[in-house]
Amino acid sequence: MLKMTDTMRTAVFHGVKDISLEECELPHAHGDKVLVKVDCCALCTWEQRVYTGVNKVEFPFIGGHEISGTIVEVGEDVNQKEWSVGDKVVVGNTLPCGDCYYCKTFEEQSCAHFDHGAQLDGLPYHGMGGLSEYMLMTTHCLFKYYNVTPQEASIIEPLSCVVHSVETADIQLGDFVLVIGCGIMGQLHVQLAKRRGAVVIVSEVNKERTDLARRMGADYVVDPSQENLTEKVLEYTRGLKCMEVFDTTPFPSVLKDAYTCVANTGKVILYSSIHPKPGEDRLVPIDAGWMHSWSIKTLGTANSNSRDFMRAAAIVSEGVVDLKPYVSATYHESEVKDAFERAIEGTSYRVVVNFDRE
Repeated sequence: MLKMTDTMRTAVFHGVKDISLEECELPHAHGDKVLVKVDCCALCTWEQRVYTGVNKVEFPFIGGHEISGTIVEVGEDVNQKEWSVGDKVVVGNTLPCGDCYYCKTFEEQSCAHFDHGAQLDGLPYHGMGGLSEYMLMTTHCLFKYYNVTPQEASIIEPLSCVVHSVETADIQLGDFVLVIGCGIMGQLHVQLAKRRGAVVIVSEVNKERTDLARRMGADYVVDPSQENLTEKVLEYTRGLKCMEVFDTTPFPSVLKDAYTCVANTGKVILYSSIHPKPGEDRLVPIDAGWMHSWSIKTLGTANSNSRDFMRAAAIVSEGVVDLKPYVSATYHESEVKDAFERAIEGTSYRVVVNFDRE
């Protein structure tokens, strides 16, 4: 057992590009809570934008929500038929309130009171808390995983969001699917779309990324800086265009292309949050008459729910989806600032912080 006098380390944002490790009191499992030793936390673009000041939060703030860990203590009221010390878990769904209409109808990803600034039990400051050595959790936030490294498992959280996206789109066998952008989220869309039986086209200017997308199953690749995307989509689909178009980029100018590539009765899925370039308008002009005439659907998707987490953990644990290519670099907790600097360069899929004092 851990001693009551023990402390733990947590990485705290105190301002833009100002993050450092601090010692705080170590919490202990009690009641319906378990204590999770954080093994790894991957640095999502959301935390990267906190680091650079794009996402506004109240400081001090503890970020981190792509988390893998190990249960080290179990409270007396926890169902010990299901949960034990030593279980390997990913942490998720810490932000939904659990009480609103959407949470009660199993749509926690759209919680009316979703709050990145909530303060979790056992942590000294508000925030999602994954950049800490330990987290005190209820088991409804935990999902077991097997057979993969903690670094890979930390990417189960973003995969769960892509599971939600792909299932929202309801890809059918033989559908033509276009994935715009081949960062990590685009790459994960490629893998899942292929496993749904789709023919997958990707649009990306970076050749290294399109090469990886091909290895992960993409059937066709387009470099929109060198080729006309719409014309290539028409060619590859024999004039049909795509039943599902996923935009995984944050730029409204790119989103315009999505609507030129969608088939009649097709769907455009807005996966990424939208962050216009300087001087660019957030709004995208759409021909409402055209959308009406050809039954075009626009779907927004963000976050994930417990069902998505369960499915994501299962397909990773059983080797259906390979996350190894997306662990671009690992850093020790003491190098957390260096990890963020590497992440914001924009050349990585995921930079992972390992929590290990040794």
